Amino acid sequence: MRFKQRIHRALLGALVPLLVLLAWQALGQLGVISSLLFPTPLRILNAGVRLIQTGELYDNIKISVLRALSGFVLGGSLGLAFGILVGLFRKTERALDPTVQMLRMIPHLAIAPLFILWFGIGETAKILLIAKGAFFPLYINAFLGIRGVDNKLFDVTRVLGFSKWKQIIRLTIPGALPNILLGVRISLGVSWLGLVVAELMGSTSGIGYMMSDARQFSKTPVVFVGIIIFAVFGIVADAGVRLLERKWLSWRDNYNGR
Repeated sequence: MRFKQRIHRALLGALVPLLVLLAWQALGQLGVISSLLFPTPLRILNAGVRLIQTGELYDNIKISVLRALSGFVLGGSLGLAFGILVGLFRKTERALDPTVQMLRMIPHLAIAPLFILWFGIGETAKILLIAKGAFFPLYINAFLGIRGVDNKLFDVTRVLGFSKWKQIIRLTIPGALPNILLGVRISLGVSWLGLVVAELMGSTSGIGYMMSDARQFSKTPVVFVGIIIFAVFGIVADAGVRLLERKWLSWRDNYNGR
């Protein structure tokens, strides 16, 4: 029964993209839309196959995924740690939160030139730019998750004689876990956005570079291949976190829609 439900959900989710692709292909073949600006799905597919055959696609994907994961792990882990500290201690909040909120408002494109000046156009600047974006969603959601734990539960743990450390492990972190996992989902998405900025600002490899190079030579199908890759990896990453949510948050009794 569950297998049939999963198949049904998959087919329902694929319905709209499939209809869009069919309409796109038909309009392209009829000449209604520009083949230069909007190459047909079959041309995009052929471009992707050629990139796979030459090995170019695999090499660029490997480099981009490594950059994105490195930046996410660095920025996300720091964001989680600082979010927990600020959420647990008011003095830490007063000391750190104003500075963090100020840095959060600085756009990627504004700080990218500084990173190039400081670190050059090597991997360090790219990973740090991705880490900057991954930091803030986890920081904010960890902070909000901890502050959203019911205060009455802390009274119960004090009555039970929980130590401060046990209180954090058994109550605070599990209570904040829904927000933390939401922060992970957002951080992963922002990491991919940061990757695009990082690879477009001065890279010689990666999916962003491949797209930039294709744009210069008007290879629009290759640009679309890059866009699709970013979308697919984003969906896969988000689905992985949602799977963790179903496993770790199975105790919640939430409304799931009709």
